[in-house]
Amino acid sequence: MRRSHATTVSLLAALALAACTNAKDVLEPSAIAPQSTQTVPTAGSGTAATPTAPATTAQPPAATQFSAPAQPATTTAPPAKSAAVIARTRLQVAPIVGASVEAATPLTAALQTRAKQRGITLAGSAGQTPTHVLKGYFSTMSEGKDTTVIYVWDVYDPAGNRLHRINGQQKAASVNGGEGWAAVAPETMQAIADQTIDQFATWLGGQAG
Repeated sequence: MRRSHATTVSLLAALALAACTNAKDVLEPSAIAPQSTQTVPTAGSGTAATPTAPATTAQPPAATQFSAPAQPATTTAPPAKSAAVIARTRLQVAPIVGASVEAATPLTAALQTRAKQRGITLAGSAGQTPTHVLKGYFSTMSEGKDTTVIYVWDVYDPAGNRLHRINGQQKAASVNGGEGWAAVAPETMQAIADQTIDQFATWLGGQAG
């Protein structure tokens, strides 16, 4: 009985010793296989985590200069060329179609005055060959107390080819209590003459280019 008890005690002691040895092996650092680790930052930790490189997008170099878009070339002729073309011009005014003599007289006089102011020579019937011929067609329209003069000018070369057209209308209060041409004041016809020569000179300047 005593021998059996002694044997039991011996077995328990051996088992306890073996258990301690296994626990030591588990707790020993050398017994743990090395693992690949990745540092994860925690609040208050002094260890900085290595940031993952973000995906990059192609950017233009900082020194790249973007040139401004090219501006379209202007078609305006230089003043010197425009003046030269106007100086060579000899304009002949053909008889006015559609206007009364009383209305055409101040119109013709104003055309001559404005042409001289703009440096355009009016070709007479003798000695000067015109470079351009101006033919005008006129009509009137009365409405209430106003009368509107409607006009069309065709510009021809000496061969009779039409080069340009100028048209418009001038509205003004009727005068003399009449209708049609009797209601048109001389100032209205003078304004039409000024506008006509100005537009003709502008067109001439554009031909210089």
